[in-house]
Amino acid sequence: MDKLIDPKLVLTQILGFLVMVWILGRFAWGPIVQGLEARRQKIADDFADADRRRHEADQLKAKYEQDLRGIDAQARQKIQEAIVEGQKVAEEIKLQAQADAQARLKRAEEEVAVERDKAKGVIREQIVSLSIRTAEKILRAKLDDPAQRKLAGEFIDEVGTLR
Repeated sequence: MDKLIDPKLVLTQILGFLVMVWILGRFAWGPIVQGLEARRQKIADDFADADRRRHEADQLKAKYEQDLRGIDAQARQKIQEAIVEGQKVAEEIKLQAQADAQARLKRAEEEVAVERDKAKGVIREQIVSLSIRTAEKILRAKLDDPAQRKLAGEFIDEVGTLR
């Protein structure tokens, strides 16, 4: 035990360690670093893709909001047009109703005039009938009889009230 460190053993271990480092560096470290680099690149690409998609989503959201505002404006415009059209139709209905009322009133006035003419004809016939009866009574009696004069006066009064 005179020597604690055996130089051959240390040299062999150093040489073994270097060979191991070289083998790991040649065959393992490169693929590990490449795998890590590929993973880092994939993560960076995923973040970039997520940012791009978020940006596209924001643009679509803005476009849809603008379209929605346009649709709201169109809906309000259509409602206003419908209100105006409804008012026009209401006015036309009102005018038509007034025209119908005027036509009915005119027809009623014409019917009243026809009925009045019929009534006048009936009254004329009654006057003629009364005149003939009165004339018959007068002819049957004497012309100077005071009762006949009274009867003729009543007849004249009666005819005057019929007009």
